[in-house]
Amino acid sequence: MTTSTVGLLAGLLLGVAGAAGGFAGFLLALVLGGVGFALGGQRDGEFDLGRVLRGRGRE
Repeated sequence: MTTSTVGLLAGLLLGVAGAAGGFAGFLLALVLGGVGFALGGQRDGEFDLGRVLRGRGRE
């Protein structure tokens, strides 16, 4: 299991644990899962978040 997958699962579990439920809880779990996946992918070297966040205008 890659670090990005572990990050995704950890983010989803934190979102479910912190959510009160309903649609807002689902959205929170989705956002935290995405953040966990992105941070895990950055750590594994699958992609470069600095390059993604920097944007197109600056190089």
